[in-house]
Amino acid sequence: MSDDLIKTIFGRLTLESFPIHEPILVGTFIMVAIGGAAVLGALTYFKLWGYLWKEWFTSVDHKKIGIMYIVLALVMFLRGFADALMMRAQQAVAFNGSDGFLPAHHYDQVFTAHGVIMMFFVAMPFVTGLMNYVVPLQIGARDVSFPFLNNFSFWMTVSGAVTVMMSLFVGEFARTGWLAMAPLSGLDYSPDVGVDYYIWALQIAGVGTLLSGVNLLATIIKMRAPGMSLMQMPIFTWSALVTNVLIVAAFPVLTAVLAMLSLDRYVGTNFFTNTGGGNPMMYVNMIWIWGHPEVYILILPAFGVFSEVVSTFSGKRLFGYTSMVYALIVICILSYLVWLHHFFTMGSGASVNSFFGITTMIISIPTGAKIFNWLFTMYRGRIRFELPMMWAVAFMLTFVVGGMTGVMLAVPPADFQFHNSLFLIAHFHNVIIGGVLFGMFAGVNYWWPKAFGFKLDKFWGTISFWCWVVGFWVAFTPLYVLGLMGVTRRLRAFEDPSLQIWFVIAAIGALIIAAGIGAMLMQFYVSIRDREKLRDFTGDPWNGRTLEWATSSPPPAYNFAFSPVVHDLDAWHDMKSKKAERPTTGFRAIHMPKNTGAGVILAGLSTVFGVAMIWYIWWLAAVAFVALIATAIGHTFNYDRDFHIPAEDVVNSEDARTRALQQAGV
Repeated sequence: MSDDLIKTIFGRLTLESFPIHEPILVGTFIMVAIGGAAVLGALTYFKLWGYLWKEWFTSVDHKKIGIMYIVLALVMFLRGFADALMMRAQQAVAFNGSDGFLPAHHYDQVFTAHGVIMMFFVAMPFVTGLMNYVVPLQIGARDVSFPFLNNFSFWMTVSGAVTVMMSLFVGEFARTGWLAMAPLSGLDYSPDVGVDYYIWALQIAGVGTLLSGVNLLATIIKMRAPGMSLMQMPIFTWSALVTNVLIVAAFPVLTAVLAMLSLDRYVGTNFFTNTGGGNPMMYVNMIWIWGHPEVYILILPAFGVFSEVVSTFSGKRLFGYTSMVYALIVICILSYLVWLHHFFTMGSGASVNSFFGITTMIISIPTGAKIFNWLFTMYRGRIRFELPMMWAVAFMLTFVVGGMTGVMLAVPPADFQFHNSLFLIAHFHNVIIGGVLFGMFAGVNYWWPKAFGFKLDKFWGTISFWCWVVGFWVAFTPLYVLGLMGVTRRLRAFEDPSLQIWFVIAAIGALIIAAGIGAMLMQFYVSIRDREKLRDFTGDPWNGRTLEWATSSPPPAYNFAFSPVVHDLDAWHDMKSKKAERPTTGFRAIHMPKNTGAGVILAGLSTVFGVAMIWYIWWLAAVAFVALIATAIGHTFNYDRDFHIPAEDVVNSEDARTRALQQAGV
């Protein structure tokens, strides 16, 4: 076979593309292969493939899709945290002339993959999963506005995650940092496939995120229960509303900037090059116009979670509801006026730096107002320190420190010292871990009984909590110290031996966090194993105040047998206080969407298309693209994808879910 024919068939994919000369990657591949084979074997042995396909993979039920998002986030979190452990270990040993165990080429890929995975495939699926599960229940809707689109959005996110994971064993990932700054990400400086993996993974997953944002936005605006005005929505739903406004406004910018970077690499345009009229600073501007709203896309749903948790476990209505809503709106608007604080050190000038420094400080005001509202909600309340509340208190203590260091970074003269130092890394993780992850852990513990009908084990949850909190401070306090000493970020080896003790302490903190992750996995295992013992509640385990607790746990396929009528801000609490009884007449047949595998197929074809573009396999890219269009068009003619739940099944709620699923073909 001629070289030209081989190149036509396989593009730039060769045997050298498989990193068989890298011992760490070979060992990782063997472990992943063994683990994957064990999982596949177990699923096959217990004959679960049919169940998973019919009940989960093809489901358009927002509740199941929300759970799958969170499972995806947890799986990818293990990969992203493994990268973090490798970086911490490398930095702890790379002193006194030692290069450590990670070559520079490999280390750069690890820290880029860590950032990309944690932001796009851990934090985003976590946030989207919680919004998917909770929002329709809180507003009294039976599902989201576009159920199939919801399924498709999830599988596109999975497709992006698969593309990133593939780079670990075929080719390599980007060595540019998680934002792939130009001109480093251009063809001149990154001629390999790493940046192409980055581009196509984010473009594919970005389609899913954008469509999910449109879907949830339409759901909140158009599908609220009768009587629920905007100012009667739960705070978590409000946080989801402003989050999805940000998603719909910001993610097209990411799509555009990655499309232009693709044209630079594939076609030879000069948007972001140093020559040919290109301007790398345009890339920096555009990526941060998306990137800073992205930070608030992650943290705002966490604010909503803490609002629900603090109110419930203080036994009080949330203090200052109206001010909380306006604070969310103000943060949403101001998040578009702060992006340039990322280049105080790039010569923008005093006037520009002053404006963006002031706006950055101003955005801390509505955030600080929320902290006071939560504290006043707790004041003189009947506080119960259940696991969700413990995470909320830990968040308030941790996030305030992250916020204060953020204000320090907002001062341009100070930022000249801090910007390229480990101080910035500590601040960023202070906010993302102490804010977003703690919020997601609180949300999982809070809504787990609603999703599965039993609580999570408190013993292992408490161990996980303390390991996370202690491990976080042990891991990142040294980075604040090193940053104040001027130690530069992104380095893999150091010359000053006096710095080593701080990196060793940070590595110990990472190991404590690893113990917290292990305890969390054990919490899930023990809870599922002992689920019958943990079913010690009737519908509402926490005495919650919002509408989702008005349904059974887990909710039926149709969520609500009749549309609830909302008269008060605390809808469920209002219903309980009036001793509302379940009606026995007046039920109608419920129309629900049917499962479909089109989302899985479209996402699979997207993966094939992305991989073909990465490796320049043009014939495969063309075939996959045509198949994508044909499948999408074919799905529009699939009229027979709905089913009805008869009124008598709704009345006999004991077997309504079973009959509905049987009628759906499950």
